Amino acid sequence: MDGQEVNGPRSGSSSEPLELLTGKPVRERADAARNREKVLAAAARLFAEKGVEAVSMDAVAAEAGVGKGTLFRRFGDKSGLAVALLDARERDLQQRVLSGPPPVGPGAPAAERLTAFTAAYLDYLFAHLDLVRMSETASPGARYRIGAYRFWHRHVAILLAEARPDADADVLAHTLLAAMGAEAAGVLREQYGRERAAAGITALAAALAHPA
Repeated sequence: MDGQEVNGPRSGSSSEPLELLTGKPVRERADAARNREKVLAAAARLFAEKGVEAVSMDAVAAEAGVGKGTLFRRFGDKSGLAVALLDARERDLQQRVLSGPPPVGPGAPAAERLTAFTAAYLDYLFAHLDLVRMSETASPGARYRIGAYRFWHRHVAILLAEARPDADADVLAHTLLAAMGAEAAGVLREQYGRERAAAGITALAAALAHPA
C-alpha cells in the first residue's frame, strides 16, 4: 500500500501530527475502475467461500471475468489483492483513531487510548486474519513496508510517549505491534481462543503504558 500523507487531527494531547497512511488515490479510466471493483468483489467472494489459501489468481480472474494479465498488472499477486481488500477496513479504524469518539479517538488519557486501540485493532485483525497474514508475510519484512503499519506504529509510539515520557516509545511500539502481528496473534488464538488471546495482548498494552 503506497503511503498517502494527509494531514489529520493530532493524536491525543500530543503536539505531533498523525497522518492517514493508506491507499493513494489513483486516477484511472472508467473501464479500469470497473475492472478493479469486479476483481475485488470476486476475490472477496472466493476468499469467503473457500479460504484465502485455496483460491488462485487464475480463479479470481475467471470469477471476475477479466484477463489474467490485467489481474497481475494491477495487483501483482495474491498478497496485493489482500492489501487492496483490507484498505477500506484499515481506513475505517484509522479515521476512528484520528477523529472518532474516545477512547479510541482523541479526548481520553493516552494509556486508556492505547488499550482501546489495541482492542479495536484486534477486532479488525481477527475478523480478517487470513487476509492480514497474507499481506504481512508475502515477502521478508513485508509487514513493515505497508503504509498502514507506519500509521499504527506512529499512533502507538505517540501514546506511549505521552504515557511514559522516560521510555523509548518507538521501540516499545514495535514490541507491542509484534504481539499484534497476524502470525503471533493467530497462534495465540489457535492455542487459547480469541477472547483469551485478545485479553492477553490488551493486558500487555496496559502494562507498557503503566509499568509496575
